[in-house]
Amino acid sequence: MQPNHLHYVNNRVLKLNVGFLLSSGPGNVHDTAFDIPVIQVADDLLLNAVRGPVRLSRTKEGILAQGTLEVSLDGECYRCLEPVTQLVTITIEELFAYQHPTAAEFHLDDTGILDLAPLLRAEVLLATARGLLCRPDCKGLCPTCGANLNQTVCTCALDADDPRLAQLKRWLK
Repeated sequence: MQPNHLHYVNNRVLKLNVGFLLSSGPGNVHDTAFDIPVIQVADDLLLNAVRGPVRLSRTKEGILAQGTLEVSLDGECYRCLEPVTQLVTITIEELFAYQHPTAAEFHLDDTGILDLAPLLRAEVLLATARGLLCRPDCKGLCPTCGANLNQTVCTCALDADDPRLAQLKRWLK
């Protein structure tokens, strides 16, 4: 579920010019911090916020990006389907290859622009692969009538006989 935000930051803010690190040689480090409001990271991912520090380190292979980011996103609870906004902490640690860009998933070209958007998208999708949960003890929906069991007590589950247990019921009699 994607909310209809009228204004969001373009994902260009996740494109960092690291040419100065490439030219300065291995061993140099640059720290940066993100505090971005609503941002569309990709066509299929809109985040309410991205916050946290990222360290960019020059290695002989390229630029190593490391950091812990907190992202906030909207969706639906995978048990009860209620709207939910969740804060997810992701850790990134990825080498953006420079000298052999075809050998790595993430790479830098001659422009010296490091694009964190594809990495951020991948990490958020991995962190939320099971789905969002409104609360740890969410009871979900009744499989028979579809009632939200967090809001009401459903009696149809008590009345219905499970055909898979019919043979056991005969033994009890």
